[in-house]
Amino acid sequence: MTLPASMCFVDLESYGPPEVMVLGSSALPSLGSGDILVRVEAAGVNRPDVAQRQGIYPPPKGASPVLGLEVAGEVVALGHGVEEFEIGDKVCALANGGGYAEYCAVPAGQALPWPTGLDAVQAAALPETFFTVWANLFQMAGLTEGETVLVHGGTSGIGTTAIQLAKAFGAEVFATAGSAEKCEACVRLGARRAINYREEDFVEVIRAETGKRGVDTILDMIGARYFEKNLACLAKDGCLSIIAFLGGSVVEKLDLTPIMVKRLTITGSTMRPRTAEEKRGIRDELVAEVWPFIEAGTVAPVIHSVLPFADVVEAHRLMESSRHIGKIILKLP
Repeated sequence: MTLPASMCFVDLESYGPPEVMVLGSSALPSLGSGDILVRVEAAGVNRPDVAQRQGIYPPPKGASPVLGLEVAGEVVALGHGVEEFEIGDKVCALANGGGYAEYCAVPAGQALPWPTGLDAVQAAALPETFFTVWANLFQMAGLTEGETVLVHGGTSGIGTTAIQLAKAFGAEVFATAGSAEKCEACVRLGARRAINYREEDFVEVIRAETGKRGVDTILDMIGARYFEKNLACLAKDGCLSIIAFLGGSVVEKLDLTPIMVKRLTITGSTMRPRTAEEKRGIRDELVAEVWPFIEAGTVAPVIHSVLPFADVVEAHRLMESSRHIGKIILKLP
């Protein structure tokens, strides 16, 4: 396959508001051992992209400085040692960076087959949120059938994925969201009860709904602002899994007593700095445990908007507005 000498990509000339992103031209990314080159058909837009654009979430050493953490497209070149994919395969992949481009190099161990029946836009909506939810909610927090879970930000990309997966694996789900429309969306996705945090105290609702027992697990992206309230919502031996700090990262005057009395576990992680081996392990479990649900239609990506690649500035404005329910996707020509 003859590849072009250059490609279009989103150039981040400086840190700042969405307008700092412009379209540029560059050489195609080089492949390291174990990498595949994907001709990108669609790319997901995620909160970490916004943070990187703002200068508060730098890429790890060795990763592409180009924005973009998930893509879907066709494999057009193979790095040394790659045997699990062939040129022409359709994949979606968790990228370490470089997704906002016509071509993206990704480790083969972070690529997944397109689930049967999905198109490029739907496939591109899967990797970042499914890797994150599986690693944090199931691997680290250990959510299992018959347990209860509270998902904050229920209509975000992470939230819509977490609600569906928790429900699919037999858990009872509660979720928070910021409007009646968003709460209705959470219930449609499988939440037993959605809590409008602008009008209700989610601690009181959880206590009432669980007979004062609390929930077994909380998936939280707010951080400091919700920390003590989250502890109050957890049942004995419960687990708080923190994946972001939209409400701050510093908790002041914290009473540690509930952690000891209720034997609570608190976990936290980011996906991007994980090793290639760790990500491959998550990928393998997703293919074995989750992909059958997607191919059966039990779990599906929720798409809010699909924008042309050239409208990346508008995509980031939409992400920052928090008006969306589900994923924002860039479609390449």
